[in-house]
Amino acid sequence: MKQGKTIAKLVVRAAPLDARRAILQAGSLRIPAAIGRSGRTSHKREGDGATPIATMPLRFAYHRGDRISFLRTPLPLSRVRETMLWCDAPDHPSYNRPVSAPFQASHEKLARDDRLYDVCVVMDWNMRTRKRGCGSAIFFHIARPDYAPTEGCVAISSRDMQRLLPHLGPNTRLQVL
Repeated sequence: MKQGKTIAKLVVRAAPLDARRAILQAGSLRIPAAIGRSGRTSHKREGDGATPIATMPLRFAYHRGDRISFLRTPLPLSRVRETMLWCDAPDHPSYNRPVSAPFQASHEKLARDDRLYDVCVVMDWNMRTRKRGCGSAIFFHIARPDYAPTEGCVAISSRDMQRLLPHLGPNTRLQVL
């Protein structure tokens, strides 16, 4: 990847021997990735554990400034605060949107202890035109060390994420095949 050049498309293909693992391709670079515990689906539903088969624009990113001091990316970037949450309650008006604590409806905490959201890129899945129950919080984030399956997100190592971030911008699309 050339310095300063933005990648137009990231392509995610299922690994041949494990439907919960994948290979992410960025130009000529190939990176191991984790995907949903239920593999991939073209009919995403809330809580199904599957990664949607879709082409998703990258919208913006969050990072844990207390853990990662310096990040370069053309994406809009915000530091995660302890009060930041993401609503995953299909019947709530803030479904699939960032919200702040205290928040009573079902939600996901962005300031996680397990480091998975030390860098978290929000993809445009079910965001611009939300459909209740069609999946929320579909992120591109840090993988567990063993690349254990996600709840439907795409995840790569912290090292690979830091290599890619300078080349990811608002015009970058992540395509799951």
